[in-house]
Amino acid sequence: MEEWITSIMSEYGYFGIFFLIMVENIFPPIPSEVVLTVGGFMTTTTTMTMLGVIVASTAGSVSGAMILYGVGILLDVERLEKVIDKYGKWLRVKKEDIHKADSWFDRFGVWTVFFGRLIPLVRSLISIPAGMSNMKLWLFILFSTLGTLLWNTVLVFVGGAVGENRQQVMRQLSLYSNVVYVLIALSVIAFILYYIKKSKSSSN
Repeated sequence: MEEWITSIMSEYGYFGIFFLIMVENIFPPIPSEVVLTVGGFMTTTTTMTMLGVIVASTAGSVSGAMILYGVGILLDVERLEKVIDKYGKWLRVKKEDIHKADSWFDRFGVWTVFFGRLIPLVRSLISIPAGMSNMKLWLFILFSTLGTLLWNTVLVFVGGAVGENRQQVMRQLSLYSNVVYVLIALSVIAFILYYIKKSKSSSN
């Protein structure tokens, strides 16, 4: 995949970086770590600059996030309530659960978006609940941009600093991503078990 990413960036420059990062935000399997570190490295071998790579990648990331934000708006609370009316008993989900989650995101959503942009997988998917909760667009763009800018800047500078030795850094980033994925999976399992236990105790 790295060769494919490098070829696109070599051929299309900043637009290639913009496109790859935008797609990465919509389809998380494309690793932003690779795109950003390769982009940083290419500033040492091409005419591209650190600032240009950071701006292009941040613009691509925010553009992709806004697409998923739009998806979240389409999947708003009212639509979810209709789903709960039909399938709530099977899913063991009540309207109150949806409203609690929505109010929680209204309260802490901006910081969730900011820090979520620093976590693999979450950094893409966090845009959907932001749209579902009807977070103000300017707030979403602001905190998405700030979180993304921090993530992109660090990885681009790392790619430029380590150069051809970036494979070692990539292994560390891959380990970080894998640990995060495991923690997310365990959290989901723990939540499901807790919810099942809670549902059973409330029905008794």
